[in-house]
Amino acid sequence: MAPFYRGRHVLISQTCELSIRSKYSIIRSSSFIWQSSPSTSKPPPTLPTTTHIPYTMAPGILVEEPAAQLPQVTKSNLDAPRHIFPDGIRTSGQHPPLYDVLKPYSEFPKEITGRTVWKRDDFINNPEKWVHPFTDEEVAELSATADAFIASGTPLTGISKENFVLPKLGKVLTDLREDLLNGKGFILFKRFPADVWGPEKNAVAYMGLGTYLGYFVSQNGRGHVLGHVKDVGDDPTQIHTVRIYRTAARQFFHADDGDIVGLLCVHRAQEGGESDIVSVHNVWNILQKEHPDVAETLTKPIWYFDRKGEVSDGQEEWVRQPIVYIENGGQGRLYCKWDPYYVKSLTRFSDKGIIPPLSEEQLHALKVLEDTCQQEALHMVLEVGDIQFLSNAHLLHARTAYRDFAPPAPRRHLLRLWLATPEGEGGWALPMPDSHEKKRGGIQVNDTPPRAPLDAE
Repeated sequence: MAPFYRGRHVLISQTCELSIRSKYSIIRSSSFIWQSSPSTSKPPPTLPTTTHIPYTMAPGILVEEPAAQLPQVTKSNLDAPRHIFPDGIRTSGQHPPLYDVLKPYSEFPKEITGRTVWKRDDFINNPEKWVHPFTDEEVAELSATADAFIASGTPLTGISKENFVLPKLGKVLTDLREDLLNGKGFILFKRFPADVWGPEKNAVAYMGLGTYLGYFVSQNGRGHVLGHVKDVGDDPTQIHTVRIYRTAARQFFHADDGDIVGLLCVHRAQEGGESDIVSVHNVWNILQKEHPDVAETLTKPIWYFDRKGEVSDGQEEWVRQPIVYIENGGQGRLYCKWDPYYVKSLTRFSDKGIIPPLSEEQLHALKVLEDTCQQEALHMVLEVGDIQFLSNAHLLHARTAYRDFAPPAPRRHLLRLWLATPEGEGGWALPMPDSHEKKRGGIQVNDTPPRAPLDAE
């Protein structure tokens, strides 16, 4: 393995102690050998004989010195103040993984089988397998429930299955949830009357549907639980501060910080903005056969993900993690968390030597991953009134660049939901400290209250 520079980071386990005054450190475990050094080709000096490195360590993990500074879940998100969080539940937010339970590459499957492994040809000519047009009866039930919710005066951020009752459509959504989590991982609804209802009713009905699939979580530092995928004029080249969903630029294959993502098309673009999805487990099988070196690189906790300034007090500006994981218990499935924009935007730190730059090995891996996803993707075009729900655990999704109609025509506009499915309610057993939290994942900055704006801000 090539030397790996991480500046002031060292690789340790939760049970080992280090007393190294040198600015270099080499730590060896049964599964990994990591090396940190300054940006020089000089070899590290011999460690002083007083250095104590006990070998009663778990597989090596990389942490920021001192370890106590790592952000952890320090307060109950299930008993949040209701004057801030109407349902009493705070979004957990982004966290480093539980490094001591991460699996080495040798424990990853050589081949994955089952319902989560699919190919484009399985669906491209079989829309009945993945498209569900809402029936007139379902639309009528959804409409009546949305009207009743609006009349109740309940804030949109307080919507739940308990106050948005769908006796018939709810059963359809319950079955869908199981397939999203454990099956093919996607569905396309049609005939949602987005061009008939106004912004408020669209938002209420859409979020009401979402409550049957998971708990809505905040999608940005402003607490938006109802997101708006819309070009607001942000500069897509400024990826260290700009979220790409607020631009018309291409989005490469990625997963969002929620277990399920929903997208409701309210207005289409004049050109582009088309959707691609891919089975992570199919991609993994291909990588294992054709690019095992890339597959191994994706399992290493050497990838720094940018928080883009959306941090709570005491948190670092990045999270270090692998791209693929094995469940921490559960069914032992392979889970993926990835967005190339978030690993390419950290040069403001790597140029200063605070974190390592992307290596040639990593650059090669991200290119092969994107190319393989493009090769295997199922393509779809979202029309007005279409709703796409996707798993973020075992699917990646992408979007082509687009061009809007000239004013006064409306710009392309999708309403977005990030939904959490906690481990205790059928969700995957993630190697994260918040796996059992109801609103695990998402982006939470301090006690920023949840908001559901009816348009982009």
